[in-house]
Amino acid sequence: MTTLVSAAGSGASADTTPPVLAEVVRSGFTEGRHRGSLVVLDRDGGVEWALGDATAPVFPRSCNKPMQAAAVLRAGVELSGERLALAAASHSGEPFHLELVKAMLAEHGLIEDDLGCPPDLPMDREEHERCLAAGARPSRIAMNCSGKHTAMLAACAVNGWSRADYLDPGHPLQALVREGVEAATGEPVAHTGIDGCGAPLFAFSLTGLARAFRAHVLAEPGTPERRVADAMRAHPEYVAGTRRIDTWLMREVPGTLAKVGAEAVQAVALPDGRALAFKIEDGGQRALGPILARVLERMGVDSPVLARIADAPLLGGGERVGEIRATF
Repeated sequence: MTTLVSAAGSGASADTTPPVLAEVVRSGFTEGRHRGSLVVLDRDGGVEWALGDATAPVFPRSCNKPMQAAAVLRAGVELSGERLALAAASHSGEPFHLELVKAMLAEHGLIEDDLGCPPDLPMDREEHERCLAAGARPSRIAMNCSGKHTAMLAACAVNGWSRADYLDPGHPLQALVREGVEAATGEPVAHTGIDGCGAPLFAFSLTGLARAFRAHVLAEPGTPERRVADAMRAHPEYVAGTRRIDTWLMREVPGTLAKVGAEAVQAVALPDGRALAFKIEDGGQRALGPILARVLERMGVDSPVLARIADAPLLGGGERVGEIRATF
């Protein structure tokens, strides 16, 4: 059983090895474990409980996207509804995602080759296989971050900023992003790297990440942060896809803001101001659902969607023979 660290503790034990958050059980035998750290904030924004070290910096990966989208609004780009949700998306590459990216590019006088994200096939397994069967080649539009990159380029167009170097950490837009990240997390950026899509990536703690999501949900109506949160919650299928956990959660638990990131990072804020964030140390995305469902259950969220999120079966000979399950 994983050891719980209360709000009264330091948030980390003397042993720096992250605790086990989930185990892989096949035919009654535990064949693997996923370690990591997580934090839950109470309604007032304080740490209610934590596992592992929630104060060490991590790369939040695509959990940064709501803050990046807020910076685009702050730069003067007029986005709303599905377009703003797509600006904060790690989209699955379903047809409605790709069509809207194309439309947004055209609306701002841009073309696909302007995008700085690398060519890719859709993230969604069904769409990926459909594209392969049709002989489709990787494209920048199909890359899951293409909505964010389109929005960033739109900010350059609106302000007359250079588009060729819009992914440089010193670019005026990226300076706005960093400023927004530090304001929302309440922390200075601990490290700057490059995300998989080529955009600057800012590291901070899981506690800061949960704090940032809480800030977006509780922000005053009309502010960039609240506009992003409202668009994501109103159009979650554009944030993720029709077969994704973030979409299911935002659809079934009204007022919830949720965003996953690569390397198994997840952040969620509830409408009452409570929030959570966690990272699985080995980047094992398959354990995200069971861990997320257990945290939400412990927070008192009561919804049938939790069983759907938690379901992570292991197959043997095409039959269910085990599962990945949370350990706390």
